[in-house]
Amino acid sequence: MNKERLEWVMSGLNQYALTTAEDHFLRATAEDFDKNQALTEKQEERLETLYREKSKLIPNKKPDPSSFKKGSSRKVKPRRPTGKYY
Repeated sequence: MNKERLEWVMSGLNQYALTTAEDHFLRATAEDFDKNQALTEKQEERLETLYREKSKLIPNKKPDPSSFKKGSSRKVKPRRPTGKYY
């Protein structure tokens, strides 16, 4: 696994609430990669499996409000019902 792929997977996993064990594993994996410039096959498999499992879920971390773009706050009028009422 190269550094770009690892960073991409880590950023994807950071969108989800992780358990303490998962968070510890991610930190240890990042440290190992920084130290050795490589991961073991077992670490790669577990990381990819964790990513696949979490990507099936809806991200549940609140997005950063500063990341939203300011759009036009145009008001929309409600539609009037058509047809006759008796």
